[in-house]
Amino acid sequence: MKEESAISNASGNGLDRFFALTENGTDVKTEVLAGLTTFVTMAYILFVNPNILEAAGMDKGAVFMATALASAAATLFMGVFANYPFALAPGMGLNAFFAYVMVGKMGLSWQTALGAVFLSGIIAVIVTLTGLRELLIKAIPVSLKHAVGAGIGLFIAFIGLVNSGMVVASEATLVDLGDFTQPSTLLATIGLIIMAVFVAKGVKGGILISILITSIIGIPMEVTQLPANIISTPPSIAPGFLKLDLAGALKFSMFPVIFSLFFADLFDTIGTFVGVASRTGMIDEQGNLKRGNKALFADSLGTVIGSLLGTSNTTTYVESAAGVSVGGRTGLTSVVVALMFVASVILSPIALAVPGAAVAPALIMVGVFMASSLNEINFSDFSEAFPAFITAVAMPLTYSISYGLALGFIAYSVLKLLTGKGKEVHWVMYILTILFILYFAFIR
Repeated sequence: MKEESAISNASGNGLDRFFALTENGTDVKTEVLAGLTTFVTMAYILFVNPNILEAAGMDKGAVFMATALASAAATLFMGVFANYPFALAPGMGLNAFFAYVMVGKMGLSWQTALGAVFLSGIIAVIVTLTGLRELLIKAIPVSLKHAVGAGIGLFIAFIGLVNSGMVVASEATLVDLGDFTQPSTLLATIGLIIMAVFVAKGVKGGILISILITSIIGIPMEVTQLPANIISTPPSIAPGFLKLDLAGALKFSMFPVIFSLFFADLFDTIGTFVGVASRTGMIDEQGNLKRGNKALFADSLGTVIGSLLGTSNTTTYVESAAGVSVGGRTGLTSVVVALMFVASVILSPIALAVPGAAVAPALIMVGVFMASSLNEINFSDFSEAFPAFITAVAMPLTYSISYGLALGFIAYSVLKLLTGKGKEVHWVMYILTILFILYFAFIR
């Protein structure tokens, strides 16, 4: 017993030294609990991502494996390298952009789309290592940063409504209300109600729990097909592993797409970092993130890793705040999350049995969360409000994050210039505006 105690203490002391637990006012037990809490709140991505990328023609089992392993690898690197209690996984919004716009609307192969994701990750790594990140953050006006987040939220909420059958196409009015007597639409509606109640009541892991409950309700409705086993050998990752097409992604016409992937990921990451880190004492007196470059590098590398494994952009999850709220302060929290993602691969039959009707409400709910960024826009200044509005609204209406970004950037620069406020616009914004105008004039 004494030997076991000695080994346990030695192990605890080792973790304390490596992650600076005492220095950060935490301990192993607290960090483990925080890691489990974070995992439960974000594990829904294991069900959602395969459903979304399957629409791009990708193998659902391979995407499940890529999602779990990319999340595990990126989160582990974040914990060990940056010592941050942040967890990463394929980002909501960008996965929808990948499947429904890049592949579905633009007609790209999913291999080329993965190549674009890889390049956006490489750009993010370079920008972080060279310090260009600070320049870009300063160049893009705050109103447009918030508008991008809100626009992506509206975009994925719209996709969720369409996928659920609640909104359908109409020749007369473009869109119309769906048929709620259809089993899948009815199930999605029930799932949305359950999810909304759980989220409103602040239930930890409410999205994940509601997806599982909705899937169970779908069994007697014959929407959910029961798997033969609950636990099985993990599916093969081979169908998507290292299948990216870089040559196809390096065409000049892909510039707006890669740019959009990079910037949407960047804005989302910065917002998450600041929001979560502000609760942990990781922001210094100047308002900068302590070890911020390490954390941003880990986030950027996550996208590169994910694209190689076969999934869309991997990014830091705001659900990390759940673990922080119960005391997570160091990278040990992230290590626990990473281990849980690895362990989850044996549950693939459950994840692959979840129907799209149970997943659609999650898209709508995450869209609501992201659309809240509209509260941060100063609508009393029309020169700020108009471009922000164009950015946010254009994304769902054109079914493209790229077009929303481009139109918003153009509107901002042109409106400021023509109203005598041209000096308020950073020179980088003018360059980006010119490139977007050239794209619309000669390439699109």
